[in-house]
Amino acid sequence: MPPRSASRSVSPATLKQRMLRQLVCGDRYERQARQQGATAIAGVDEVGRGALFGPVVAAAVILPSRIRLEGLRDSKQLRVSDRERLATEVHACAIAVAIAEVDVETIDRINIYQATRLAMLRAVELLQPEPDHLLIDAMRIDHPCAQTSIIYGDSLSLSIAAASVVAKVYRDRLVCELHALYPEYGLDAHKGYGTPRHKAALLQYGPTPLHRKSFAPVTQSELFLNEESSAQESMI
Repeated sequence: MPPRSASRSVSPATLKQRMLRQLVCGDRYERQARQQGATAIAGVDEVGRGALFGPVVAAAVILPSRIRLEGLRDSKQLRVSDRERLATEVHACAIAVAIAEVDVETIDRINIYQATRLAMLRAVELLQPEPDHLLIDAMRIDHPCAQTSIIYGDSLSLSIAAASVVAKVYRDRLVCELHALYPEYGLDAHKGYGTPRHKAALLQYGPTPLHRKSFAPVTQSELFLNEESSAQESMI
């Protein structure tokens, strides 16, 4: 009897990605809101919450009641070309689209969770017409209109997925522009997230003014460089 091959372990991240790909992105939550009397339903999502560099960005999108956007789902599940195409289509067909940023200084001052909520609130407040129901990806904000917080909302709700795509394309373009100021960090490749290359650059060059000082890898890089500088001074 031939020996059994050893089973390969699957990482939690891979399992999560497989699960997300099986979710169906549709208009169930939008229809439920309309049944409750809502007429201007906004999907709200953020991008950049976990990044070490740059602002957190939120988008809010009000879609028409009957719409087909081929392949629309969570922006993280899409190829770059598909995100770009869908962002263009969303801007073209949406009733309203709004984008808002919260800068690094504010993130460090009030923490990333509150900064994310603030970015979402700002995006919602920019919408015209004003929404009467919010569909938000796993969060609630300080806004008076009705809200539905949906776990994995960007994979389940078309409106939230549209906001996810719009925010992602906007922030990626912004970070690629900032890459020209700080090319040594490779921002055009990782968009400010904590990849090994990015962390190595932080240890070599230290943080820029647009790095989030309240995030551990950025703080650790500052401590490392300060200790290294002190050690060199003591040898003089």
